[in-house]
Amino acid sequence: MSVHRLRAALLLLAAGGVTWAAGEAFRSMARPDLLFPDASLSREHRLCEYFPELEGSPGNTAVYVFEGEEPGGSLLILGGTHPNEPAGTTAAILLLENTRVRRGKVIIVPQANISGFTHNDPFEGNPQRFPLETSGGRRWFRYGSRLTNPVHQWPDPALYVNPAGQALAGAEARNLNRNYPGRPRGNLTEQVAYGIMELIRREHIDLAVDLHEAAPEYPVINALVFHEGSAELAAMTLMELQLEGLEYRLEESPANLRGLSHREWGDSAGIFALLFETANAAHGRLKGRPSVSLILTGRDPNYVKAARLGRLFVPYDESGIPLKRRVARHVAALEALLKAWRELSPEQTVVITGWPEGEEIRSSGVGHFLHPPEKQ
Repeated sequence: MSVHRLRAALLLLAAGGVTWAAGEAFRSMARPDLLFPDASLSREHRLCEYFPELEGSPGNTAVYVFEGEEPGGSLLILGGTHPNEPAGTTAAILLLENTRVRRGKVIIVPQANISGFTHNDPFEGNPQRFPLETSGGRRWFRYGSRLTNPVHQWPDPALYVNPAGQALAGAEARNLNRNYPGRPRGNLTEQVAYGIMELIRREHIDLAVDLHEAAPEYPVINALVFHEGSAELAAMTLMELQLEGLEYRLEESPANLRGLSHREWGDSAGIFALLFETANAAHGRLKGRPSVSLILTGRDPNYVKAARLGRLFVPYDESGIPLKRRVARHVAALEALLKAWRELSPEQTVVITGWPEGEEIRSSGVGHFLHPPEKQ
């Protein structure tokens, strides 16, 4: 064999190895995260049990139901609407593994757009997973995409008109938080949204919260976003948080921005509906190099500079905004919401034990409250 042929053969082998490794890395994201619901779990379902069209589909996510011995209200907690906003998903998982209900019913959907966890956002260079240290070792969780995997839903239209009639960019057809109230014969993302609406209807949900994150330069940040029908509840929740020394913004959902969870839950299902936002530097456009460290610590020198220039909507310094602090904010906001809910609607009270306090999460870390991996 000539030198040129040998070189070409070696290059082909190297290219094949790189292609195989990349394919394996891509396929690895299809492996589900292992979750360990609290032993008090009453029922576990798949979304197809509320909307059968999802059976066997990549949108058929898990639904966990906790029921107390005493009757009360029904609370839905949604994480993972956007799988690249890890505080929402992580908070929902932490609650899933620590929820015990004395009164009422709590339903947790920790990975609402499960398809979005099976890939990364193109061109972002994000890590595929991030670790959390538990008392018994390290657990890994996927860091996915804002959108449904295009392998599962393709092609995007040039212009997307969502089920609520809003005209949007074509890629928003894969954004779960633009697809409510869904379509039973629509694309995969619309069917997932429709399935969640069916869950709300069939489980008689009274109150629902969608957990999110946004970039520090985004004005709707560290915010309680509310449907106008939930204005009094949101204001009471804000007061509870301020008593704890936590500052939040109140943001009413614009009536002309359609397809979002809290908007359509309130309009179409007639329930109390809110969305919580925390500040995630890994999600922002001003960040430097994406990394696992950035996800966990929230530290980025670019954001320190931006804060000094007055370009951010949250306080930010060299300490960053770590994941544990963002998760703690979500849990604290949910606790405050339930206190306000008890005052506003005493007959529909939801009483939960087992949730750690926000300060405990900030001091001990999220992993302290998760099941160790040896229970796999």
